[in-house]
Amino acid sequence: MKITHSGIITIVGRPNVGKSTLLNALVGEKVAIVSHKPQTTRTRITGIVNRGDRQYVFTDTPGLHKARTRLGEYMDGVVRSSITAVDAAVLVVEPVPSPGQPEKQLMERINGLKVPAVLVINKIDTVEQKEKLLEVIDAYRKECDFAAVFPISAYKKQGVEELLEALGQFLPEGPQLFPEDMTTDQPEKQMMAEILREKMLQRLNKEIPHGTAVEITRFSERDSGIVDVEATIFCEKASHKGIIIGKHGAMLKSISSLARRDMEHFMGTKVYLQTWVKVKENWRDSLTAIHNFGYRED
Repeated sequence: MKITHSGIITIVGRPNVGKSTLLNALVGEKVAIVSHKPQTTRTRITGIVNRGDRQYVFTDTPGLHKARTRLGEYMDGVVRSSITAVDAAVLVVEPVPSPGQPEKQLMERINGLKVPAVLVINKIDTVEQKEKLLEVIDAYRKECDFAAVFPISAYKKQGVEELLEALGQFLPEGPQLFPEDMTTDQPEKQMMAEILREKMLQRLNKEIPHGTAVEITRFSERDSGIVDVEATIFCEKASHKGIIIGKHGAMLKSISSLARRDMEHFMGTKVYLQTWVKVKENWRDSLTAIHNFGYRED
């Protein structure tokens, strides 16, 4: 069916409310990494959905938070700019009837730009008394004139299809923006780096994974179809390097094994992965390093 309507819908919210999980549920496959740790998403991630004559282009953004490093400032800049020049915004919140400062800032920006907005109350599977959701809805409607409100569970995919159908009304008439077989505009190298970073977030504790970055130094395909990936993990302290590698290399081996499995699923072929760990002190406060690791607003 020919695409007759297409548009950009941004997904915003504070850290760890389930934005990336929602994006993956909408797209129907994993295009954004997820973890239980906040600030997992560092840059704008695009997910593309084709339904009938409509093409939805979703952008997942970092969680709006108080920046403490240059990287944090970059992430907040991505969030604030993501609401500009879009066809609609989806504000994702947890089922708590008290909007915090991040939510109020985002709603103020939505109101100022007059962007059509939908409120998504995520994690409703954690709410025992469903009538409590009415308090949440009332608290947010006092701050912003939402076009619609959807209580969902992105993790369990409850209410996701209904949300997608409702968002179709915000897509203007226009041509297809991406080829039909594309689900994300992220380069394969970037996806490899993000998959490896996700496994560090899942396997490492406390602050260590937030001080890491991944650079793919080699990405090539053999005649047999096997993909060779060489990756360097950068951390900020020598002590962190030891933790990432682990005793006799056990932690790095575990992280790499988990990452390779997901890389093979994404690429649809066997992946040969080699990983190294290096120290780059205070890279999160270096604009040059931030840009070199692929975190750019353009």
